Amino acid sequence: MAMRVLKTSFVLATTLFILLFSNGINAKSQEDKKEGAVNTKEEVEEYILHHIKDSHDFHLFSYTSSEGERKHVGFPLPVIVWSSQGLVSFMSSKFHHDDSGHHIVEAGGTRFAKLHGKIYELQPGAESIAFDEEHHATNATKVLDFSITKSVLGIVLVGLLMLLLFGSLAKQYKSKKVPTGFGRVLEPLVIYVRDEIARPNIGDKKYRQFTGYLLTVFFFIWILNLLGLTPLGFNVTGQLAVTAALAIFTLIIYTVKGNKDYWQHMLWMPGVPVLIRPVLAVIELAGAFLIKPFSLLVRLFANISAGHIVVMSLIAILITMKAEMGVLGSSLLSFVLSLFITLIEVLVAFLQAYIFTMLSALFIGMAVAEHDHEHAHDEHGHDKVDAEDVRGNYI
Repeated sequence: MAMRVLKTSFVLATTLFILLFSNGINAKSQEDKKEGAVNTKEEVEEYILHHIKDSHDFHLFSYTSSEGERKHVGFPLPVIVWSSQGLVSFMSSKFHHDDSGHHIVEAGGTRFAKLHGKIYELQPGAESIAFDEEHHATNATKVLDFSITKSVLGIVLVGLLMLLLFGSLAKQYKSKKVPTGFGRVLEPLVIYVRDEIARPNIGDKKYRQFTGYLLTVFFFIWILNLLGLTPLGFNVTGQLAVTAALAIFTLIIYTVKGNKDYWQHMLWMPGVPVLIRPVLAVIELAGAFLIKPFSLLVRLFANISAGHIVVMSLIAILITMKAEMGVLGSSLLSFVLSLFITLIEVLVAFLQAYIFTMLSALFIGMAVAEHDHEHAHDEHGHDKVDAEDVRGNYI
């Protein structure tokens, strides 16, 4: 069943990629010098970096009309900010896709502008943003932003989807032992996370109370990773704030659930000289509160962001190498390389969800483990492998 899901995800991502790629070829076949077109290497790099960032509107694609006017296809999202006049809300369409700070929006008794993806409030009396030599705003300040951005929309959609799918699966277990429909696809994946991630790393006694969290994290990251490979342009798990929040959740769980044995080994390590114990305590505290969550958030953020950058960079070959290879040659090379990397990204989408969930289970298991225990033995008198052995081998 798990392999069937992977195959389905693979085919879906490949199909959507081909559709996106074909749209890109059609759009770039227009004249290079039209307004808003991306032609040079510098413009391509700026476009890619802008694409992987979060945005206040849902932008699908752009094209140049026959009259030479740049058209944008998408829909606006609510902008909700806390300004000097209190809470102010309006639709992002009022910015007219401007991200350079030149278009001013009047709302709630004050003026706003959008600069490099951030909302700024102009100082009283200012009609436009003034910039210094480094293009920083000198007469405007950032506001507290509660907007429904594209990443927030993606999180809400995936959350509702998971609630629908797993809620339906839970209802089926009330009336039948074997689920039907799409539940037959979800059940092996749930069992896999439970038996291959939660139970071996946390132990038979305590794994149940953490399995719900691990399942949520695994499917949340996996679905969002796959969503990021579609033409919809979501890059939720490539946002540092999102991965940091997930890492903080894991940090809170293993900190709160850590038992007496865990804190004793961290703060006053038994079995070592007394003079060494304070040094080890500092190292252990730094590992628990800084290194572990940092490794979680950076690993997911960096891999997903790098994957998107590589795919888009290979797609951009049809623009940057068109002069050397011609339209057909650059398009063919771009298509082959981009398709190959996209297929790898389908695997990476699952792999990163697995690694984040595995490390979370590992850190939780280390916090709730009972040390200096007696090994259970099988019928031949040999030690049975338990959760602590699994964690030790993994480390």
